[in-house]
Amino acid sequence: MTPHRPWWQTEIVYQIYPRSFQDSNGDGIGDLPGIISRLDHLQDLGIGAIWLSPIYPSPMYDFGYDVSNYTDIGPEFGTMNDFKTLLAEAHRRNIRIILDLILNHTSHQHPWFKEASSSKDNPKRNWYIWHNGKPGASSKPPNNWQAAFGGRAWEWDAHTEQFYLHTFLKEQPDVNWRNFELQQAMWDVIHFWLDLGVDGFRLDVVNWFIKDRHFRDSPCRRWGLRPYDWQQHLYDRNQPETLEIMKQIRAIVDEYPHRMTVGEVYTEPPGDPELVATYYADGKGLYMAFNFAFLFCPWQAAAFAEAVDRWDALLGSNLWPNYTLSNHDQPRAFSRYARGHDSLARARVAAALLLTLRGTPFVYYGEEIGMRNGRIPRNRLQDPLGKRYWPFHSGRDGERTPMQWDNSVHAGFSQAEPWLPVNNDYPSVNVAAQQQESDSLLNWYRALIQLRQNEPALHSGSYQRWWVKDNVFCFERQLNDDRIMIALNFAPKERNIPLPQDVTWQTLLSTQVAKHHTLATNETHLPGYEVLIAKALSKGLNHVDPST
Repeated sequence: MTPHRPWWQTEIVYQIYPRSFQDSNGDGIGDLPGIISRLDHLQDLGIGAIWLSPIYPSPMYDFGYDVSNYTDIGPEFGTMNDFKTLLAEAHRRNIRIILDLILNHTSHQHPWFKEASSSKDNPKRNWYIWHNGKPGASSKPPNNWQAAFGGRAWEWDAHTEQFYLHTFLKEQPDVNWRNFELQQAMWDVIHFWLDLGVDGFRLDVVNWFIKDRHFRDSPCRRWGLRPYDWQQHLYDRNQPETLEIMKQIRAIVDEYPHRMTVGEVYTEPPGDPELVATYYADGKGLYMAFNFAFLFCPWQAAAFAEAVDRWDALLGSNLWPNYTLSNHDQPRAFSRYARGHDSLARARVAAALLLTLRGTPFVYYGEEIGMRNGRIPRNRLQDPLGKRYWPFHSGRDGERTPMQWDNSVHAGFSQAEPWLPVNNDYPSVNVAAQQQESDSLLNWYRALIQLRQNEPALHSGSYQRWWVKDNVFCFERQLNDDRIMIALNFAPKERNIPLPQDVTWQTLLSTQVAKHHTLATNETHLPGYEVLIAKALSKGLNHVDPST
């Protein structure tokens, strides 16, 4: 019998960066009506949920991650009626909607902060984190904390003669989660969207919610490109009280059937899965927390296998993992793993890895057609990180370029000049072209997603690594008597792999082997960059010895 699992464990989640997906009104910025017009593409692809990056009103200093109103829609994206239409049209296609929720900070233009900064005795003053300067040196910040986007984390407010804390830009003041009234206001925000019918939330930088109550200096370690990287962040994030907030959010979301949360637990690359796992709070915190290990893995089978084994072991059978290859903050996977003529073959292997593992796959828009990171001229940079640190860090604009729909002007994204330039490969790398090519990356994604949906072992079964050798990663998914083998050749050359004895396998999907081909020997050949997915036809229980 197939175990009953909630939708967020069996569906594919597709991240949309709304500014860059589809423009409907000719202003060069993607919007909600544009997303509605492309829902059929997502349905055909087999997507079960959409995660929308922020769509709230915002002055856009950090492109929506500086929220000025939590319960409305930014005018550049449309109206609340547009959002309700999106929700209805998506649900009609059995596609859920997940909103990005930014609860660590607001915009400096949010009414809460305007009130808080009006005077020291304003009722909302303690909704944010204010502090006097150092004793005896009131003009100096209270400690040495640095902002992730550059400069000190403390900004002087001349009007009230105190500093306020901002983890990111000075236009993004951090809220004070130790304040009970602030907490209640955030609970109201969560209830508002759940009552409207959204299916879940991606929670931004959840491990930064609570800061050390004593505001101790961060120890210095003197390595990295930025002063922020020179510090050990022991006191400005990952405080134990944060888990209590995760539990309270969980309790609210649990009041609504079939809803979920997934949290961004930021750790320094290449990540700290042990820390990330704590935010599940043994099933009482986040439903899922992002493990970004794949974003920093080199193109080596052993590296990916180690990341999977570590994450799977940490969560065990009771907690649910997830995986992603790209997102709006990191270079696109196609560009990270590109290697000349091998680039497309590598993209197929990466997609198969993502879509056959135990855990929820998150696909970033354009990943299904092999979109690359864009090259943004300095005079077109939008991201505050890129503007501040260019040329040492070009920012995040490259992974946020407009979706490539067809070979018309601006790739079918907009009739106007887009807010970011379209990648110059769009005449050949686009949805319309790949729909016509049977062996395109788009159709490879469709086939993988359809296979995952049709085979319960792939979306609900257990994971067991068989072995990693000669740059091949081989593992099994099993549910009751159903056994599915996945063999991924990360190498450009042919490899031989052992198979379990006394088991006959039939191919379900492969990049180079015919479907329904039977593998009845104890060894098979994998051509370079081959993906082989096969199902056991007999119930033999002899597994490959991982030591071989």
